Amino acid sequence: MGNKSEKSGLLNIGQDWASVVAGFLMIAIILFAGYNIQVPSFAGKTGWGDFSSLLAGLFSSQQALSVSATLLLFLTIAIIGIKLSGEPLKHFIPGFITLFVLALVAQIISSFTGFKNYGLETVIFSLAIGLLIGNLTQLPSWIRSALHTELYVKIGLILLGGTILFGDILKAGGLGMIQAVVVVFGVWYFAFWLAKKLKVDDEYATLLASAVSICGVSAAIATAGAINGDKKKLSLVVSLVLIVAVPMMVFMPILAQWIGLSDEVTGAWLGGTIDTTGAVVGAGTIAGETGLKYATIIKFSQNVLLGVAAFAISIFWAYRNRDGEKRERVSLSVLWERFPKFVLGFVAVSIIYSFLLDADTARESGKFLKSFSGFWFNLAFISIGLETRFADFKKLDNKGPVNTFLIAQGFNIILTLIVAYVLFELIAK
Repeated sequence: MGNKSEKSGLLNIGQDWASVVAGFLMIAIILFAGYNIQVPSFAGKTGWGDFSSLLAGLFSSQQALSVSATLLLFLTIAIIGIKLSGEPLKHFIPGFITLFVLALVAQIISSFTGFKNYGLETVIFSLAIGLLIGNLTQLPSWIRSALHTELYVKIGLILLGGTILFGDILKAGGLGMIQAVVVVFGVWYFAFWLAKKLKVDDEYATLLASAVSICGVSAAIATAGAINGDKKKLSLVVSLVLIVAVPMMVFMPILAQWIGLSDEVTGAWLGGTIDTTGAVVGAGTIAGETGLKYATIIKFSQNVLLGVAAFAISIFWAYRNRDGEKRERVSLSVLWERFPKFVLGFVAVSIIYSFLLDADTARESGKFLKSFSGFWFNLAFISIGLETRFADFKKLDNKGPVNTFLIAQGFNIILTLIVAYVLFELIAK
């Protein structure tokens, strides 16, 4: 994912730089062209509970404007990104429109009130739809032409930088950042060490360690970009994150109440262990207002470390070959060649939104960046699902990665509970 494409083209600047250009172009359209149309949202924040409310949300002039404007904007940006990457555009437009429609279907399904109440995020339905279609049908070439997963992911991550601000680190509080740092580094090292003990390859080990220790899906995506990760392995890791998050969301607040934890410790525990934002919010809501507040603060504290972690992982990976043996020397040119340039875009956007824009502009435009980023991820996970065939997993040894994730998540739960209790029960009080 990180190197310049070798394909021909006068405008070929490589996929990483293409994603940076595409991401900044979207930001410029919001800031300077005054673009203010949200991505499609069905039945509002509460979701739809019956078909009448769904139909009312589907067939409205506002919805038609949102769908058409979003399609035009994302299609244009995708074409620019692909062209700059040196990739062919043959049959791309009908393929992209198909992906777009599938992403809308995933949005509609995830907007069902029952799913929203459980904190199920759109990406799980995007992945499920892609997997279903990809494994039950033979994909035509015109759909495959639109499956540019890495590009969609990188654009989404760059836009995500506008929602993770340096100033918000202070709002998270010193104790929150201390917990985030201790847990992230402790769990990452344990998960990677465990993976090697279970004879899991370095690529799987790095993806698993990042997903379980930092922030789940986003961390897995960023890590895959930093190490040129295999999409099939990424798909398995993401599936593990999403599947395991659901029972954790339901049972951890109940367990915290049974143990007798304070609301502050409960929130810190939930935010530090549950790997998806939606599930954190769901669990925090179950725990109560204070629990939700602290869960959100801790989750954000870990999200803040995403860019730092991606930078560190990219350097770590550059010093290793495919067999996992350390190189004796790695020149600066090799480091630069392998370094994921989209991380620079992510950091640059975060700096711009932290220090160069006024607070009102950053806050209002940041809402669009968050929704745009989420929609790029939906397109990416539709693509991952379409490209992933279950028959291929038979060729992989999945027992080791699954055991690694489950054991590491258990370690994460115990370590985070200890750290949260010490910080928010013994020190804070």
